[in-house]
Amino acid sequence: MANIKSQIKRNRQNEKARMRNKSVRSEMRTAIRKLEEAAAAGESTQDLLRAAQSKIDVAVSKGVLKKTAAARKKSRLAARVSTDQG
Repeated sequence: MANIKSQIKRNRQNEKARMRNKSVRSEMRTAIRKLEEAAAAGESTQDLLRAAQSKIDVAVSKGVLKKTAAARKKSRLAARVSTDQG
């Protein structure tokens, strides 16, 4: 446990940020999972793809994900959906 006042405050701030990041990351992963399940079942995926890409973009804007990682995820999702449909 920290004894220094500034470190105690920093620990509180880190915990708040961690919970915010966890929420954003969880929503993103849920959207991706729903898309993958729909694609595997052969259902329509256009709306789910749009939603998943939106969640990925939100994660980037919140600083949870890097731009390049987001681009890679979106590209792989789009490719996976197109191969499942085609």
